[in-house]
Amino acid sequence: MEATVLIPAYNEEATIAGVVRVAKEAGFPVVVADDGSGDRTAQEAAKAGAQVVRLPQNRGKGGALAEGLRRVETPWVLLLDADLLGLAPQHLHALLAPVAAGEAEMTVGVFQGGRLSTDLAMRLTPFLSGQRALRTEDLRRVPGLPDARYDLELLLTRHARREGWRVLYLPLPGVSQVMKEEKRGLLPGFLHRLRMYREILRYYLKAKA
Repeated sequence: MEATVLIPAYNEEATIAGVVRVAKEAGFPVVVADDGSGDRTAQEAAKAGAQVVRLPQNRGKGGALAEGLRRVETPWVLLLDADLLGLAPQHLHALLAPVAAGEAEMTVGVFQGGRLSTDLAMRLTPFLSGQRALRTEDLRRVPGLPDARYDLELLLTRHARREGWRVLYLPLPGVSQVMKEEKRGLLPGFLHRLRMYREILRYYLKAKA
């Protein structure tokens, strides 16, 4: 295929295999960048058919993507989160098609009709979606990619704006993801979410300065 699915993953043993299987069913090779997980994320991804790159310690989403990109040999790349629910092959083909046809430099998938909690968050901040398609070389040229953590999607969005990319936001009907509070428990998940938003805000304010 002309595109590779690249999935950064950290402690996502419960959902990673399902995401990999959908990508394989869609006909794409899959690279999972295991970002220093302490669970069976790498083993579950490999069993589902992914090529797994294991980072010895957690580097954040951008660092994992940068390592995974070393294994991507196709002209286009599809980025997916590891905790997606309701994903289907047609969603991946819909994300890739405009980029492969030269109609956009990047597409961004927006949850629609999956779950109210994730739909609402996506309506408020669609530019934070991790579901994207773009040229592999364009992703490799994004400054600061290896150092990005929770601010990765904002970094990609700002880079696209600076470069004048055509960006299409496309609905992903029926897709949602596991909330932080569900993975970690209510209080730890809430605190993790606060740290994530704080880092995103810090990057936003730094970029505005």
